[in-house]
Amino acid sequence: MERYDSDTEKDEQQRPLLHRRQDDKVQRAPACCSSRYGLALLSSYGFFVVYSLRVNLSVAMVDMLNNTHQSSSNHSGSVCTPDDNPVPPKHNQSAGVYNWDSATQGWILGSFFYGYILTQIPGGYLAGRCGAKWLMGFGVLGTALFTLLTPLAADLGASYLIAVRVLEGVGEGVTFPAMYTMWASWAPPLERSRLLTISYIGAQLGTVVALPLSGEICFYMGWPYVFYLFGAVGLVWFVLWAFLVFDSPNSHPRISEQERLYITNSLKNELSTSSDHIPWRAIVTSMPLMAIVVAHFSYNWTFYTLLTLLPTYMNDILGFSIQQNGFLSALPYLGCALMAVLSGQVADYLRETCLYPTVIVRKSFSLIGMIGPAVFLVAAGYTGCNYTLAVTFLTISSALGGVSASGFNINHLDIAPSYAGILLGITNTFATIPGMVGPVIARALTHSNTIEEWQTVFYIAAAINVFGALFYTVFGRGTVQPWAIHTTYSHGD
Repeated sequence: MERYDSDTEKDEQQRPLLHRRQDDKVQRAPACCSSRYGLALLSSYGFFVVYSLRVNLSVAMVDMLNNTHQSSSNHSGSVCTPDDNPVPPKHNQSAGVYNWDSATQGWILGSFFYGYILTQIPGGYLAGRCGAKWLMGFGVLGTALFTLLTPLAADLGASYLIAVRVLEGVGEGVTFPAMYTMWASWAPPLERSRLLTISYIGAQLGTVVALPLSGEICFYMGWPYVFYLFGAVGLVWFVLWAFLVFDSPNSHPRISEQERLYITNSLKNELSTSSDHIPWRAIVTSMPLMAIVVAHFSYNWTFYTLLTLLPTYMNDILGFSIQQNGFLSALPYLGCALMAVLSGQVADYLRETCLYPTVIVRKSFSLIGMIGPAVFLVAAGYTGCNYTLAVTFLTISSALGGVSASGFNINHLDIAPSYAGILLGITNTFATIPGMVGPVIARALTHSNTIEEWQTVFYIAAAINVFGALFYTVFGRGTVQPWAIHTTYSHGD
């Protein structure tokens, strides 16, 4: 065990070769029409729903506010001169508007995360004990149902809206831990980057589609339909998920025997033989896990700041209309989605074909995916009213952030696949804090809506990102940790 516990550079370099030998014991199952890639696509649709339900309020909020209540006296409440292109009148102006000040807006936008943080660790635990399929399914279903109630809650008052958003967060909080638990049973080690980036690209695509589409729905139908339509999409997903998804390859009635053997044999030396024992002390004192916690927290500070406040920045500073706002706010996340998928392909190629150690790949992709966004985020604050340059820099910033999808973001499965759901719950608990306090702090710092105030917001996010990248580079690891496995085996097997 001493050789295994050392986690030396030699171990890291031998790990990819071990996977190749291990996977070659059975014939590799084709990816086309496979159950594992079918799961990746349907889970991607699920995360599309999850993020569309999360971000639609950010755009709808612009239309829910009484514009006459804005503190700025210039046209449209924006610092920069609005676009001169004529905008046709709205087809629907019957929806209610509210006199919420900037502090109330910050609490409403951040309230989702107060519920989201509560179910992260319980979600990882319950997924392992009760099954990930139904936990994921009912989590999204609950969020969709509360989304349908959002217009009613807004009419009743800000406190009711905050309560509904908290409950939405409770439902969504179990989704990522549940899916990580499922991937621990479904993703062959050398296909993890590919499968997980396909799965989680749905989160980016949900943002890409929801932001512009929410703007169009607000413009032509009224903001309440944003919640009605996206809530209905969530209900459709639940029906598909219930009938087509299974917790493991062994419980799937339609999987080919070749694929079932390929998956189970490739994972047999990584999964714990005791699902009842959870080494909590070893987990909470693990430095490789702490490295992921810090990186996840840092990355999410920038991600959630932009996710919740980019539409507000587009409106208050750059002066874009509700329609333009949605389309331009979506561009950064389109770039992020594309880079996430590309990075997944490159990461697995480097590990499998070029035999790069997993730890080197994870750290390299994390550095690019965190320091790159920090640089361009700060640069965006100095573009002034140059709309094109501002949107370009924000897009590059988020696009580079997509590279981290193959870095620290899936490192849980490298260091402890048996407890990946619990580990994700722990890291996502800390990573949810930026979503809770980030919008509140950002709105408190931008009460006058000046470019200088927004520069401060960008500087804070960038500094946190750089710190997280450096911390992960020092303490991150790429091999299964001793406490995460109970089966003794040799690297020479």
